[in-house]
Amino acid sequence: MRVALRAGLASLLLCLPLSSFAQDQAAAPAAPTAGRGAGRGGPPVTVWAPKPLLAPFVAPNKPHVKLADLVKKHARQKSWNELVVRDAGGLSGRYIQMAPGEKTKTQFYVDSSMFWFVQAGQMRVTLQGQEPFIASKGFVVQVPARIQYAMETVGDEPVLRFEVTHTRAVPFYPLSETPTPVKGFKYQQVTLQGAPASYGTTKPYLDFQKEVIDANGRAPGGFIRDGETAANINRAPGAPTPPPSQLGHFHDGTSEFWFILEGNVEFQIEGVPFVSAVQGDIVYAPAGRWHRSGHAGAMATRVSIHPIATAANSLQADGAGGGGE
Repeated sequence: MRVALRAGLASLLLCLPLSSFAQDQAAAPAAPTAGRGAGRGGPPVTVWAPKPLLAPFVAPNKPHVKLADLVKKHARQKSWNELVVRDAGGLSGRYIQMAPGEKTKTQFYVDSSMFWFVQAGQMRVTLQGQEPFIASKGFVVQVPARIQYAMETVGDEPVLRFEVTHTRAVPFYPLSETPTPVKGFKYQQVTLQGAPASYGTTKPYLDFQKEVIDANGRAPGGFIRDGETAANINRAPGAPTPPPSQLGHFHDGTSEFWFILEGNVEFQIEGVPFVSAVQGDIVYAPAGRWHRSGHAGAMATRVSIHPIATAANSLQADGAGGGGE
């Protein structure tokens, strides 16, 4: 049986906010990405776009998930997890807390990458082909397709992470593990052909505190951008809030959500009250809704997460939208 590797990990990008045409997106690849999306670049063109009248928020998705509310809700639990983002044809995101001494099974995803942000505590991360390392708050860890990984809590405090996976993806396990049952599936022994995806010249993690904040905000690299996923880290000082007439942009058929990595970030999302999010919060905009973001305070960082690496920004045709900043 031949299983084709569809999700190769490309370059990492950490940058200041881009132009209005490419806000919350990394720079265009040199050639169109095969399959989904067609790359970016070139002069803007005005066209007719099929915008939904008002795309709904489908549970568990909602405009703003406050980390403080989740922590309060699960205050009596050492171990817990809660799904906060789920798109049937895209990505899922959940907060997961592991108790002291707790560890995961070794597992992997066969055709898609995954990644997580460490929000609190410390964990020992083991990645196939890499030296184990300790990840603490501010670490961003990525795992390409078919790379086996495991993690365990280090120290006397629980470790909390926000984890993003492809909704369609169900974990595979090496034969040394007993698979965790999944409703609707039966685990069977199979043979896979093809090597795991490679990190190439990139790194398996970013220590945001050490490499960015302590390094005076210089961009040392970036995060995930493969054939299906883009997670773009955008860091900039605060700026005045634009008028409501600046709508930003919307996406065709794909949602966008954000993890607030640092500071305070403000969002205007069509049809919902103005959002002011702080570190650890999650903000979500359904496909087809106008949205824009802007940084408040001295310095802030948001990670914009898309299920399509080359998702286009549909901007206001009069140029007044500001692109989203």
